[in-house]
Amino acid sequence: MKARTDFEQRGFALLSGVFSPLEMQKLIGDLVRSDLKRSKAGVRHALKHASVADLAADPRLLNVAQEILGPGAVPFRATLFDKSPRANWLVVWHQDTALPLRERREVKGWGPWSVKDGVTYAHAPATSLCCVLALRVHLDDSNVHNGPLRVLPGTHANGVLSDDDIQQQAAEIAPVDCFVPQGGVLAMRPLIVHASSKSQSSSPRRVVHIEYAASRTLEAGLELAIA
Repeated sequence: MKARTDFEQRGFALLSGVFSPLEMQKLIGDLVRSDLKRSKAGVRHALKHASVADLAADPRLLNVAQEILGPGAVPFRATLFDKSPRANWLVVWHQDTALPLRERREVKGWGPWSVKDGVTYAHAPATSLCCVLALRVHLDDSNVHNGPLRVLPGTHANGVLSDDDIQQQAAEIAPVDCFVPQGGVLAMRPLIVHASSKSQSSSPRRVVHIEYAASRTLEAGLELAIA
């Protein structure tokens, strides 16, 4: 990845032109025809879909993940976010701290625990979250009108924050709107504080959010589930 130092300092980077519009249209068609269980926001646990699994293993993404996380980096979870006039929502400032795990094991610093669609989850400590990278593949243009992701640069370096700390950061740090063209990728650390507003557009804003880990084995023998 170009400007690797800048990414580590800011906690995010925009990569344009990674995939062609034709590739994105093909993926959209595959997802529309799929039988994946959908919620209002899109599709959770999308890595089970062959087209999404192929996308996650694409060298253009895998090389970015391995450059940042190391040669053993692997995808472990994918989510389709499908924001449109029919399914519109806003997301308040937050960090992504929950990870899918193969089994529940009481380990200091992990929790609370939950189960989503049969997959066990726990909120993870910063030591494990620092070994995770999200690559958001934009199936459509993300612009000022359709609820783009907003981030607070550099907040990924502050560890896991309380709700009060997050609100304080949001009051003190100027947000950046992540406008990404179709086929572009937003690379981000899960601990960067981020949010998004409702879409004001009639056009959809679809994103495949793929998460990679340096290893599927975490601290104290915990193992990531494939989701």
